[in-house]
Parts: sequence; structure tokens; C-alpha cells
Amino acid sequence: MKSFLSKISALALVGLLSGYNPAQAQSHYKTSKGLASVLKSDLQDANKQYHVLMKKLPAGMFPRNYYAANDSLGTSGSDWWCSGFYPGTLLYLYEQTKDATLLTEANRMLGLLSKEQYNKGTHDLGFMMYCSFGNANRLHPSANYKQVLINSAKSLSTRFDPKVGLIRSWNSKKSDYIVIIDNMMNLELLFWATKVTGDSSFYKIAVTHANNTIKNHFRPNYSSYHVVNYNPETGAVQERKTAQGYANESAWARGQAWGLYGYTVMYRETKNKKYLEQAQHIADFILNNPNLPKDKVPYWDFNAPNIPNAYRDASAASVTASALLELCKYTNGAKGKTYFTLAETMLRSLSSDTYKAAIGTNGGFILKHSVGHLPAKSEVDVPLTYADYYYVEAIKRYLQTK
Repeated sequence: MKSFLSKISALALVGLLSGYNPAQAQSHYKTSKGLASVLKSDLQDANKQYHVLMKKLPAGMFPRNYYAANDSLGTSGSDWWCSGFYPGTLLYLYEQTKDATLLTEANRMLGLLSKEQYNKGTHDLGFMMYCSFGNANRLHPSANYKQVLINSAKSLSTRFDPKVGLIRSWNSKKSDYIVIIDNMMNLELLFWATKVTGDSSFYKIAVTHANNTIKNHFRPNYSSYHVVNYNPETGAVQERKTAQGYANESAWARGQAWGLYGYTVMYRETKNKKYLEQAQHIADFILNNPNLPKDKVPYWDFNAPNIPNAYRDASAASVTASALLELCKYTNGAKGKTYFTLAETMLRSLSSDTYKAAIGTNGGFILKHSVGHLPAKSEVDVPLTYADYYYVEAIKRYLQTK
């Protein structure tokens, strides 16, 4: 592995293994008492909503979306990339509200999800397993949870090819090697695995993937492509395009959020300032974009042709807000304050009646108005399970700010 993986700082790796993390700066931002009060109330509402959702959910299935027009709950099996978000949200809500019913439901879902630890056919094991079992292990550490996560990291690592230097995202024909920006979100699982096992191979894969993503996925203005297709034999870029965005050269909103969150995690785990700078550049692209609406909930694509009448994406706002509430801790001065304020504005907007569903409506989901895959006419202007997950995570992070 040493012959092809990026050289990493020995000090950084020692710090990771020991748990020492100087990047975990103390927050220096003052929360709004008014917003904090609203968000605490939102958590209670979310608790009630998830009681509604769990009653609608068929046995053996995971919630995915909801269509109000025909009162239809979209579901999936455990192998769908979103399967970890429902148990993860339940665990976040349990942590905040202490409602034991939510913990019972989360544990039931973990039992259904457990077999995916051996799934080598997807790159989404970070989403699936770390958002679920990672939170379960954080709240109630156990040897079983730990082993599930280690096995998940091992499965994810099998999708790394040293010739390309990246973790394969989508399975494709032999002449293609597809990597999407979303994959930055799965690296946190690998860092965790190195910390608990002492095996640096997970860490090195994450760093190599992140470095090549910086090299090939971003434009000069720090917006990102959704999809990069590599030559599987040489690692050369064959094509840059989108799948879920408006056009190949457009900035798909949730893709920008994935990159922002991913590189914030990269800085936290490595202390390498190039990742901090990358995250800041992505944040600045979002913040300074002339097409970012006043309420800071992005249109589904920053270059959608029908702005200001384009669909909004609450999921992109949720992921962005959560990421900014971590990034601001690592960012000094006015810039850090700007990130914190932007996250506050996003949370205020998402907590408004425009985006937050009334109790008993929306199929039990918390947020309305997300966009999954508009070009495919899939999950357009509906609630989505990952929008709820990152919204509750952002609330948690805000309320913990001191």
C-alpha cells in the first residue's frame, strides 16, 4: 500500500490513533436564545412526527420519502443507500428527548440493517452504517456495534483501487470507473476504523480518495462536478458530468453540500490545513453565490434555468447547515462568524412553516420540499429521510454550541 498511497503526516496519524485532536477548537459563537428555544420545540415536534412515521412503516422496510397526493410512503430495503438515516435520526432524537420508544424502534431497524456490513456492492456504507451503528455505538458502546462498523469499513475498502486512487462509487461497465462527490461522506467511517483498530490502511485510503477528489472533481470557483469517470487502468479522467444536477457544468446544490461536509470532516480527522481551506472555499462558493435565496435554502441546482421559480432543496440546506456549524469552529475571525450566521439563517428557515411540516402531516417526516433526482423525475419536492437526519444533527450541533 505504501507504493501508491499518498504520503501522510506521521504526527497526524499518531494524533488520530491517540484521540488527540487539536482541530477540535472551542466554539466562540453565541447562540440566539430565541432560535434555541424554537429548535428545542422542533425536537419535540420531530419526536411526535417520528411516532407517526413508525406507525406507517411496513414491517421489514425503511422509510425513503412520502407523496402527499396519494398518501404514499416510499420505502426501501436495507440495501438502499438511505437505509441508515431513519435509525440514525431516531437515535439523535432519543438522545435529545429521552423517548425510549424511539430507541426501541432504532434497535429494531439496526437488526434489519446489520447484514449490510458485508455489502461490498455499494460505496454508501458510511451513510448506511456509520449514521446508524456509529450513533448507536457513540450512545451505547458495545463490542457488537464496534465489529459491525469494522466489518463495514473493510467492505467499503474493497471498493478502493490503487491504480485509480479512489473508492469506486457506482458499479458500471469495465471501461468506466465512476466516482461521485457524495462519496466524500463515507470517509468518516474509515477514519473511525483506523482509530479503533490501529490499522492505518483505512486512513490512507480516505486521504488518497480525498486528495484525488480535490484534484479532479472541482472547478476553479470551487464548485464541484457530481460525477467523474476515470479510466480504470490508468486513473486518467475520461469524463466529468452530472447525473442529478441540471447540466454537466452546473452546481448541483446537494453535491456542493456533500463536498463541504466531507472536507470539514477531513480537516477534523487529519489536521491538514489544505482540507480546511478546501472546505472554506466550498462554503464561500455557496455563501457568495448570487443565486442563493434570501432564506438561504438553496434551489436544487445553483444554475437551474427557472430561478427564482426552481424547486428548493431542504436536504441541501440541512447538510450545509450541519457542516457549517462544525466548520465555523475551525475558522477564525469574521469568516467563521459568517459561517455560523449562515447556518443560523438556514435553521430559522427550515424551522418555519414553509419547510417544517405540521404534526401529523407529511407522512411523519419532519421537513418538506427536498429534491432527490429531478432529471429522472424522482423524489421531486417531497420529504426525504436524509433531509431529516442532517436537520436534526444541525439542531443538535447548534444547541451544543457554547
